[in-house]
Amino acid sequence: MPDAALQQDAAEMAKFVVGLGNPGDEYAPTRHNLGYMVLEALAARWNVGRGRRMRGAQVLNARVPGPGRRPRRVVLVRPQEYMNRSGKAVRDVAAFYRVERQNMLIVLDDMALGVGRLRCRAGGSAGGHKGLADVVAALGGEDVPRLRIGIGSPPNGMDGADFVLQPFNADEREMIRKAIELAAQAVEDWVFKGIEYVMERYNRKEDN
Repeated sequence: MPDAALQQDAAEMAKFVVGLGNPGDEYAPTRHNLGYMVLEALAARWNVGRGRRMRGAQVLNARVPGPGRRPRRVVLVRPQEYMNRSGKAVRDVAAFYRVERQNMLIVLDDMALGVGRLRCRAGGSAGGHKGLADVVAALGGEDVPRLRIGIGSPPNGMDGADFVLQPFNADEREMIRKAIELAAQAVEDWVFKGIEYVMERYNRKEDN
């Protein structure tokens, strides 16, 4: 579809979901790529095709059916730069679709959460996550919703930068599979019910 037609179509677009990760097969199974994994689950859930490459990102357009509601249009975005340089692609695609920060959801991994735990926030600091920090800086404000998925903390003696590039171990894989499914449901709930509903339903009480 030509860019002009895409922009006209984008007027209907309600939501913009960004999955953070690193491009390349060697990074695909690593802890740092949970954002990518959730977007893959959403694409399968919503029967979305391969999408297109534009402005430094892989972009997939979805029309998501909702129970008792008209379908909502959602843009799934996977920046194709390395994690710490994700911001420009997010900013450029968001500008193309004319999406406000409050209508975005950034999906990412978090070392501060136990494996498989979810935490959703309407905004705030990047909390040490360099990919999120780059996105926040590029968008010009911290008021962008984010859904964090726990990957656990590094074992004693391992640097965090090395830990996030490790795959999940055998004991964690089932927890992560379930967390990806739960995160995909949380994203869909955000699309139709909003950030407050998702925070109330998916954040554990001790996180509030």
